[in-house]
Amino acid sequence: MFDDFPLWPERASTIAGHVDALFIFLCVVTGVVSLLIWIALFYFAIKYRRRPDNELAQEIEPPKILEMAWVVIPTIIFLGMFVWGGWLYFHMQAVPANALDIYATGRQWMWKFQHPSGQREINTLHVPVNRPVRIVLASEDVIHSLFFPAFRTKVDVLPSRYRTLWFEATKTGSYHIFCAEYCGTLHSGMVGWVHVMEPTEYQRWLAGGSEGSMASQGEQLFQKYACNTCHTSDSTTRGPVLAGLFGKQVQMTDGRIVTADENYIRESILNPQAKIKAGFPPIMPTFQGQVNEEDLLKLLAYIRSLGEPTLPATTTTTKVTK
Repeated sequence: MFDDFPLWPERASTIAGHVDALFIFLCVVTGVVSLLIWIALFYFAIKYRRRPDNELAQEIEPPKILEMAWVVIPTIIFLGMFVWGGWLYFHMQAVPANALDIYATGRQWMWKFQHPSGQREINTLHVPVNRPVRIVLASEDVIHSLFFPAFRTKVDVLPSRYRTLWFEATKTGSYHIFCAEYCGTLHSGMVGWVHVMEPTEYQRWLAGGSEGSMASQGEQLFQKYACNTCHTSDSTTRGPVLAGLFGKQVQMTDGRIVTADENYIRESILNPQAKIKAGFPPIMPTFQGQVNEEDLLKLLAYIRSLGEPTLPATTTTTKVTK
């Protein structure tokens, strides 16, 4: 209905219709209420205007049913808006389990994307149609905001932590990417395109990379910074076992229980003394200033790729008695 309206971007994701419906409802409600208020103002200004036979204002007690109506009806409407908006918010935050992970970094003034298979892009993003896509974002300098108008989704990109955004494109084609947070003199030029492709075309496009997967590049960095000297498959070493760690609950020395998510791993690399796992000494050095955001994402991809630790083989001895 609104696809050809100049101020209404095309709907091209599963969430776009829900966002538009809520937005239209809010506009209709506020528009109708504003119109009724203006009509009432003009009506009562004329009806109760000052006249020679009505020099003094008269206080009139409004009907109780009217007072109840303008309390109950707006309450129901606003609670409906709150529930609708809350449901939509939590739906947009719940990433599907089969989502394709893509890593992104914002910096003045460009967007850098990297696929798990290793392909890199600047101000351009290729994704498959009808497949949920989860983007893990970080900023190298100031606050940015990754905005896909056609997908009706946006998230602020912060320099101190990871943020996530997901969408599922429903139409093939090319759609705008914008930065929706003022980030400097060339903020208006921080734009790009997302190309939604058929799954077979997307797989052919992925086959063009030759740098190796992000996990393999992260493994090289893992060895380069000698992380493997402390983080081995043996829990008796100086560092925690990383295999199977991602997404698990971890107990700290102070008794706290935290989830080993992207932000926990990032903080453990840059500020390892902030959260120390129970049973291990605080001996890990900081890599602040040595590892940039792109390398952090590669290390994250490598740690996420690690499966459960391999258990040592055990032998069972059976004693035979006569």
